[in-house]
Amino acid sequence: MVERVSGAATTTTDADPYPAATPLQRLVLTLSRVWAWVFLGLMVTFFIVAVPIASGGSVNFVTLRNSQNILVAIIPILLLGLGQTFVIIGAGIDLSVGWVMSFASVISALAIRGSFNAGAPLFLSVVIGFLAALATGCTVGLFNGLIIAKLKVPAFIVTLGSSFIVRGMALLMSENTTVIGLPKGVRNYGNDALAYYIRGEGGGLHFINKPEVTGALLRRMDAILPYPVMVTAVVVALAIFLLHRTQFGRHTYAIGGSPEAAMRTGIPVARHTVLLYVLCSSTAAIAGFLSTLRFTAGSAVIGDPLLLASIAAVIIGGVSLFGGAGTVIGTVIGALIIAVLTTGLVMLNVPAFWQFIVVGAVVIVAVLIDQSRDLIVSRYRTE
Repeated sequence: MVERVSGAATTTTDADPYPAATPLQRLVLTLSRVWAWVFLGLMVTFFIVAVPIASGGSVNFVTLRNSQNILVAIIPILLLGLGQTFVIIGAGIDLSVGWVMSFASVISALAIRGSFNAGAPLFLSVVIGFLAALATGCTVGLFNGLIIAKLKVPAFIVTLGSSFIVRGMALLMSENTTVIGLPKGVRNYGNDALAYYIRGEGGGLHFINKPEVTGALLRRMDAILPYPVMVTAVVVALAIFLLHRTQFGRHTYAIGGSPEAAMRTGIPVARHTVLLYVLCSSTAAIAGFLSTLRFTAGSAVIGDPLLLASIAAVIIGGVSLFGGAGTVIGTVIGALIIAVLTTGLVMLNVPAFWQFIVVGAVVIVAVLIDQSRDLIVSRYRTE
């Protein structure tokens, strides 16, 4: 099995590497691996019971519409968190992703509007907008990665500085306002879904094509798997493959565990670090592009409040801030916890500031569990 100490991965073939561990220590080690899943299950159970009670039975937490709303809500947090997962496992940090998302939203909106007004078909204009957003993210990531890897400037300082630069450029390109005037059909790409279900009499399941309904039927219609959710699912699948099934992922863990040791084994640490920051900014750019499609506008501030939420999702998901440990699935679970928590509290009419308090408490608990695990493992590594 594989254990780590402060992010460093080592391998042991023992069936039980900690034979003398106390029951409490074993509980902590087990809890550190599954606590996020358990917490998510307990939280969903709580809201299933509490929401109908608080609403007098008029509202239920587990509904098709609510589940789809939660999936849509986690898209930007998850996409920002995916790139951040790679960077943090590689013993880095990126504080610019929120503003990269905003900048990409502005650039993609300008590109879509400009190409469509120049006579390009709608689909081609959307593709151009996507490529423009992705190029924006790659450029910012390349800038961050080169300074961090080649000039050895701490990632915290570089990405903090670049966040201000990107913020200013986003506001400059948008002229400090929302970029509007996009073709009406853009909204379909950001809000249509794979299937639609109309509840009750006269309803049914419809695939691909959105049924033309009004009135009561429209109010009873739920979208299933909106296109942005499907795009995000594809990105998540690619991230899982990249981190857990490729040499790129193995190198990321090795660099996070010990950059010096990774360098001595022949891993191109500097080049790999640059690629990590390019990847991180790219997923943020995809989030910005999907935001443009969803709201049919480019916002220079859309990603500002999402940075800390994305880092919280990564930490809750079990990624070690010391580097060298973490999974993509963990980040997905962390994003789900935040989305379910905020959605449930809203349905219970809990004031918004309590949401920040609860999420902050969950982050602290996650770090304490992680540190307890490291402390126990370190004790047995030194014995």
